[in-house]
Amino acid sequence: MSNFLANLSENIKIIFSNPISLIILLGLVILLIAVIKFKSIKFSPKLISRIGIAIALAFILDIFKIYRFPNGGGSISLGSMIPLMLISYIYGPLIGLFSGFLFGIFKLIFDPYILNPIQVLFDYPLPFMMIGVSGVFKNKYLGITIGMLLRFIFHFISGIIFFGSYAPEGISPIFYSFAVNGFAIGGELLICLCLLAFLPIEYLVKSLKLNILST
Repeated sequence: MSNFLANLSENIKIIFSNPISLIILLGLVILLIAVIKFKSIKFSPKLISRIGIAIALAFILDIFKIYRFPNGGGSISLGSMIPLMLISYIYGPLIGLFSGFLFGIFKLIFDPYILNPIQVLFDYPLPFMMIGVSGVFKNKYLGITIGMLLRFIFHFISGIIFFGSYAPEGISPIFYSFAVNGFAIGGELLICLCLLAFLPIEYLVKSLKLNILST
């Protein structure tokens, strides 16, 4: 028993002394908490259909790539995060998180770039899940900005750990990841903000919420 406790203590020290191990552990904890929370969702046929529509619309918009980086460095789509943001505003952030999680899983299936399981976690389910956080904020511009910033953090971490070797000679992996992911996420955020300025978001959210209450 004493040997087990000593080994456990040593392993914990190794994890907390290594920033990368700590970040990976944090990502796994976030995913575990999210999966536990998802079990509390009460699904109805209408909710399932609307989640499916939101994910399908996100995929359609994601097909239209304005720019795509080589070596799995991400891409800029035609505002593919807008449907996920909308479902979060209509049904709340938990449904938004779940929808983003599913979108990430489907994107992994249909458009994969796989190096190892941890890279998959930080490039697919976790970052897209963060778009659901936008539903926490009443201001749509602030909401999508925070959601995209959280998405950027996960891609940024993945870029440093798993794609740092793609950095040009003399360029820090941190700077390389920041530049590539900052350009990709920043560009997509700019497109989303422009679309939000022209789309009748408030009308869509109010009408769909009234439709929910009337059923």
